[in-house]
Amino acid sequence: MRNHTFCFMRATSFVTRTLGITILAVGCNLAHAADWTMDQLMASLAQTKPAKVNFVEKKYISTLDRPVESSGEMFYTPPDKLEKRTIKPKPERMLLERDMITLERGKHKFAIDLNESPELAALIESIRATLAGDRRSLELNYVVALTGTREQWKLALTPSNLQARQKVKRITLSGTAGEVREVEVQQADGDRSVMTIEKPRP
Repeated sequence: MRNHTFCFMRATSFVTRTLGITILAVGCNLAHAADWTMDQLMASLAQTKPAKVNFVEKKYISTLDRPVESSGEMFYTPPDKLEKRTIKPKPERMLLERDMITLERGKHKFAIDLNESPELAALIESIRATLAGDRRSLELNYVVALTGTREQWKLALTPSNLQARQKVKRITLSGTAGEVREVEVQQADGDRSVMTIEKPRP
């Protein structure tokens, strides 16, 4: 149970980062849209190609005086392979492939079968639906709200699954034009994380 909880926490963070990859990867398509609608966003997401981004994440935990910071790289290979490599402060690798999530940290390795974790499966399905630009599937697992303008917009995802909602309250992506600048996840226990993403430098 302890390993399952630990993997769930890490995988939840994985979800938010991957959503950041998704929209940044199609940023050039979104930048030309004058009005921001879900249909336009989903159409652009459906064109997602293999992508790589850098991330810096700060976690705000109620029991700590200062945020915990980590950084690294994220990769997406269509249709269902997602990988996160944390470089600092300690190396860590998380891989999502088909219905399995594997976490490697040092000599330790954990795995979760999504078929045995309905709450985590709901979160992961949101990734796949987003990557595919599948609005219908996305809305099966989330209450989706897109607000703002081309210059300043927000996409809020609220889990509709009760078990998932007991872990994650809301995921909010913020951006300007075709770029995601920030991804915030609010946990049900009050803790939160804020992640900034950017394209790798040439």
